Parts: sequence; structure tokens; C-alpha cells
Amino acid sequence: MTQDTHIRDDVQRELFYTPGLNAARIGVSVENGIVTLSGSIDSYEQKLAALRAAERIAGVRAVACGLEVRLPGPHVLTDSGLAQAAANVLAWNSAVAPDRIRVRVENAWITLEGTVDWEYQKDAAAGAVVELSGVKGVDNLVNVNPSLDADGAKQYIESALRRSPTIEDRDVLVEVNNDKVVLHGQVRSIAQRDEAEKIAWAAPGVADVANHILVAEAVSPSR
Repeated sequence: MTQDTHIRDDVQRELFYTPGLNAARIGVSVENGIVTLSGSIDSYEQKLAALRAAERIAGVRAVACGLEVRLPGPHVLTDSGLAQAAANVLAWNSAVAPDRIRVRVENAWITLEGTVDWEYQKDAAAGAVVELSGVKGVDNLVNVNPSLDADGAKQYIESALRRSPTIEDRDVLVEVNNDKVVLHGQVRSIAQRDEAEKIAWAAPGVADVANHILVAEAVSPSR
């Protein structure tokens, strides 16, 4: 059995055990560690869940997500209704800075713009609207206001990496230049790579993260 076959089987199992997903509707193919997902699902939230499930598997180098969002039933909001619903959930969310985020909707695709002080506020905005019924996709173009102390940010990120239960911090190198963080090194999965980037974004005032961490090829299991 080839390494790609092992990865495909692991992804299929991960999809099966992911709550809210119907794995039977999702096709999985793998070539040289590149996973392609195909099929149809009922919401953009499910599409993200399938993508993250594939990224959690060791040896996956990248994921091409060809899943199509097919909205069930006739009660789909118009763009105007979806924009109003998005504005409402943002206003109700205590983690989102009020009046700092603008919403644009076109063909059920939501675009968020504006400026906030923290990365978690940017993430909270996207997390709030992605769960709305009828959303086909979200572009989060919200900016984080840079107010970075380079030395403090580097120490913050390196300490957080050491505390992470999933990342070997010695395998990740951190550089900070003004308001930009650059990550180098090698980890075992896309999920670990994304976790390191998430930690970098959590540093106060970070405006940009360049993630150059590589995902190591998995070692073939013994036969």
C-alpha cells in the first residue's frame, strides 16, 4: 500500500468522525501528499470543517478543496437579507469591535472590511458570519491595526510555541520585522503549521504573518 493510499484512508476516517459531515458525499483523492476533496455539502461551515479535517492528517502537504456548497430548501436569504443578518450577528458579538467592520454581500459571498486592534477580533468577525444559513463563502479583508513591539512580540510568540502541546517549538524559528512576523522551520502536519501561524497572529498588533514552515513528508509505515 502506497503512502498516498494511507493518507487517503486516514482523511476518509477523519471526515467520517467529524461532527456534522456526511463523509459519504465527499470524495478524497491523494497524489504526492496533495489531497483533493470533491462533492457537495450543505453549508460553507461544513466546507471549512472538511478542509480542516484533511489538514489534521500527518503527511498532507496541501489540500485542494473542490467541494461545492449546495444550499438546501427554498428559504435562502437574498443578498440584502444576508447582509442584514451579518450586520446583526456582528453587532451582537461581544468579541467584535462595534462599528469597525463593514459588510458586503454578492451572490451569497460575504466580504468583511475594516480595521480592528487584535487578530482575535478579525477571526471572531469571520466566525460569526460563516455560520449564517445561505453563506457560500467569506473573504475576511479586515486589517489589524499595527502597534507592535518587535522584541516583545518575538518573546510572546516563542513562549506560546513552547506552551503548545502539538508543536515542537525547536522546529519553528521566529523573525519579527516591524509589524511583520516570519515563521520558518518544519512540522509534521498542516494543522501544526496552521497552529504556529495562529500563535503568531495572537501577538498584540501583528499586521502580517509570512508562514514559510514546511510540512515534512510522512514516513511510510512498516509493512
